[in-house]
Amino acid sequence: MSQSANAALIATIPAQQPVLIAGPTASGKSALALEIAAHSGGVIVNADASQVYECWRVISARPSLAEESQAPHRLYGHLPQNAPYSTGHWLREVAQVISEGVRPIIVGGTGLYFQALTEGLADIPATPSEVRLHANTLAIETLISGLDSQTAGSIDLSNRARVQRAWEVYQATGRGLAQWQAETPAPLLPLSQCSAIALDVDRDWLAARIERRFDLMLEGGALDEVRAIEPNYDPILPAHKAIGVPELIAHIRGDITLDDARKSAVIATRQYAKRQRTWIRSKMGQWHKIALPPL
Repeated sequence: MSQSANAALIATIPAQQPVLIAGPTASGKSALALEIAAHSGGVIVNADASQVYECWRVISARPSLAEESQAPHRLYGHLPQNAPYSTGHWLREVAQVISEGVRPIIVGGTGLYFQALTEGLADIPATPSEVRLHANTLAIETLISGLDSQTAGSIDLSNRARVQRAWEVYQATGRGLAQWQAETPAPLLPLSQCSAIALDVDRDWLAARIERRFDLMLEGGALDEVRAIEPNYDPILPAHKAIGVPELIAHIRGDITLDDARKSAVIATRQYAKRQRTWIRSKMGQWHKIALPPL
């Protein structure tokens, strides 16, 4: 967005109202959050699943130390790389931030976080580690065959993570995920109480930004970040699934060239951005859309 367009948008946001900013990776969400905080105050709260880990500042495009000094930031880089983390974990931490009486400016690209925040999240018990470890060893077809029919008919059966999560819930609780979701409590922040902004981004414009940003990541030390965790790399850990990490690990271990790692990471980022854009257009119909680049 241009500075004038930003200023016009920011002027319409009530000073004490919570703000939600969703958008694809590399679309400029964090910069907009900083402008809003500078104009009318607030605490910037992370809603990106990779930026919660302390090991990733560069590779996850977490705000820099200089940016963090411009406004209070919460839920950034506060977890060790081996920490389990889910939408439920995030929602409980956001609830704690809000309970402190601050005005939140919640910014990120993880659609499930915003859905849970504004629509509610079923209070499903944590999955025992032994159940998750066993699930990791099973083929997706086996996991699907172990689902209850109601859940199997309500989730994307081609999405391994969704299927495994549903299987784990059923095994751990004896109740299907769909049954738990039917008992979802009231949302923490209904859309009616927020200024909800979604960045609706042109594909080609974003693709160029993604490529340019990954090059800046490499210049800024992304390879060193990944090299630091390489001895403990575990592709199962949520932190180690961050885009760019598996690709740079493969380069560090001598399997591919740096140029090939760069190309693969850029492609993976574009694919992720496509999923984010689809989510915004299909599930954020009531959000205020901002087209980028502006016409």
